[in-house]
Amino acid sequence: MRTLEHVAGVVRSVGWAALGLGLLGSTAAGADDMPRTADGRPDLSGNYDVATLTPLQRPRMFGENRFLSREEADRIAAEERDRMAEAQQDTDPDREAPPVGGDGSPGASGNVGGYNAFWIDRGDDTIAIDGQFPTSIIVDPPNGRFPEMTPAARERMLARRAMFRENKGEAWWLKEGLAVGPYDDPELRPLGERCLLGFGSTSGPPMLPVLYNNVKRIVQTPDHVMILTEMVHDARIIRIGGEHAPPDVRKWMGDSVGRWEGDTLVVETTNFRDQTGLSGGTEHLRVEERFSRLDADTLLYGFTVEDPTVWDAPWSGEYPWPATDSSVYEYACDEANYALGNIMRGARLLEADVTSSGAE
Repeated sequence: MRTLEHVAGVVRSVGWAALGLGLLGSTAAGADDMPRTADGRPDLSGNYDVATLTPLQRPRMFGENRFLSREEADRIAAEERDRMAEAQQDTDPDREAPPVGGDGSPGASGNVGGYNAFWIDRGDDTIAIDGQFPTSIIVDPPNGRFPEMTPAARERMLARRAMFRENKGEAWWLKEGLAVGPYDDPELRPLGERCLLGFGSTSGPPMLPVLYNNVKRIVQTPDHVMILTEMVHDARIIRIGGEHAPPDVRKWMGDSVGRWEGDTLVVETTNFRDQTGLSGGTEHLRVEERFSRLDADTLLYGFTVEDPTVWDAPWSGEYPWPATDSSVYEYACDEANYALGNIMRGARLLEADVTSSGAE
């Protein structure tokens, strides 16, 4: 039998980055009390804070169990509050500097310093829809987890992981004789590191919660819907009606075309570049999103992802977007970003160590 402490620990350990159809039988807002635009469409405009403690994939221990009990959901929220309170204790100003190369504990560069808990905002509760507490954002497949990857996709994933392994202070790419190393060109670095897209597919599609900066702003007109993402200040422009751009027109967030099905905005996105914000996605990615109102203060966001070159079946998820009074703050990711240049300089220094020692 699982204990609540075990449940909270497992859910926390799988991560909170959240990656759609309305599969939970959710109750939409009544037609009479739904806010509407001048042309009679549901008014989706507003700011929404999508942070949540519900993980993208269901922990395996839950099996086919789609929901937490209220007690389990409360315990997970309490565990997170306690953890964050402990992490935000004042640091001793008279502490010694960390050892060269870090102390070996988990964290950026051997835990010599990075984001502290002040910057982290994963939310303060699990998602709840119609009084139920899903164990994951993914709702299909029924196990709440990604479908199997294709053999080719697994090979690509393993090759990428081998290229972006932990840097332990040695130019391993030279020692292994790689024709192209991971630091040979800034454009080889990940999209998030280059501030082109927010990490974790926060910009979408699909649009997912991440560690912080989870506010979205929707501005709606009869012909377009704009979704501004706080993370890396990406703005998605969704055209209402019309056709997709020609196949040779490729975009970081794809080409999004929306249509109204009753009171639900359905958005189909294609025409991605060969790199996408969604981990594993390729230029063959197709995403369908559905935006509807649960009530005057909450949207229900659902999505279905297809990429036959990556997964052997489509997969879907959904979670609520609660309205917030918070503003979307500027995320100055690239401005004064010295990290990328220093990453490249550091690689050159490591390479110089290898060549000077004759170990190449």
